[in-house]
Amino acid sequence: MLPADKLDQIVQRFDFVEARLAAGAAPAEIAALSREHSELAPVVATIAAWKQARADIAEAEAMLADPEMRALAEEELPGLRARLPAMEQALRVALLPRDAADARPAILEIRPGTGGEEAALFAGDLLRMYQRHAERMGWQFEVLDLTPTDLGGVKEAVVRIVGPGVFARLKYESGVHRVQRVPETESGGRIHTSAATVAVLPEAEEVDIEIPASDIRIDTMRSSGAGGQHVNTTDSAVRITHIPTGIVVTSSEKSQHQNRANAMAVLRARLYDLDRSARDAARAADRKAQVGSGDRSERIRTYNFPQGRMTDHRINLTLYALGQIMDGDLSAVIDALVADDQAAKLAELGA
Repeated sequence: MLPADKLDQIVQRFDFVEARLAAGAAPAEIAALSREHSELAPVVATIAAWKQARADIAEAEAMLADPEMRALAEEELPGLRARLPAMEQALRVALLPRDAADARPAILEIRPGTGGEEAALFAGDLLRMYQRHAERMGWQFEVLDLTPTDLGGVKEAVVRIVGPGVFARLKYESGVHRVQRVPETESGGRIHTSAATVAVLPEAEEVDIEIPASDIRIDTMRSSGAGGQHVNTTDSAVRITHIPTGIVVTSSEKSQHQNRANAMAVLRARLYDLDRSARDAARAADRKAQVGSGDRSERIRTYNFPQGRMTDHRINLTLYALGQIMDGDLSAVIDALVADDQAAKLAELGA
């Protein structure tokens, strides 16, 4: 447990941030202060609850010396003391070092892996799963780029998701998702295995990643769509190539101006993720397991449709609720991943 003066420093910092926001901080500060406020608020609430529990115990213990209040104190103390260990554990978790990107919006990228058209169909299923999960969570789900296949699958999907704690929750989804099922195109009823890759990147702000104009090449292209009189009539799609890294991003909505903004946002997120990954790899070189590592070459999950089960291989979690999961009910899966990650961090700190 951190010393009382350290807890007081956290509370004082929260009070300072709250006062700055109330006083009308400079526009350049508002985003950072708002993010810090949202990160500190639950920590401060947990500290207050823990302090109140200790005060209640101290008050009840003092009542033991009063003959008239002794019986009441003896009745209340066991319950008060029983609650304290759980509150102390909650405080330990709240005080764990935070990923600086946890409060950011997320850029979600989905692409088919091995498996041909079936992989593309599964990529489309994953896109719908995350969209429904975002709806359940009250998050904003904005498609930045979508390339469909002729059979209704997805060649590539890039989405921006905005809401409280989006990246903190979705970062565990990065990796290879494997599906086992009978494809719609399979007449013999044989079970096929295919895969799709998911990448979840924290959205970067311009102050995080500076991209000189000389480092990028911007091309406009004919935009394609599902039909209509404006299809292929304007050069609205945008492709941006980051010359130093070779990263290429595209956006193909109707507005060229919006496409350029979308593509730059995705490019910043990818460059920011490259920088984070390099730093994380250096820090975690001696760690044997990283639930939230974001290694997108790692097979993290299997969706077995004949058995109606989902297995997350990182934490050996199996749930026979595949229908609900594919309908966006991911809370049980993500909660388990968060708990496992927290337990690993607490073990590292010896808490």
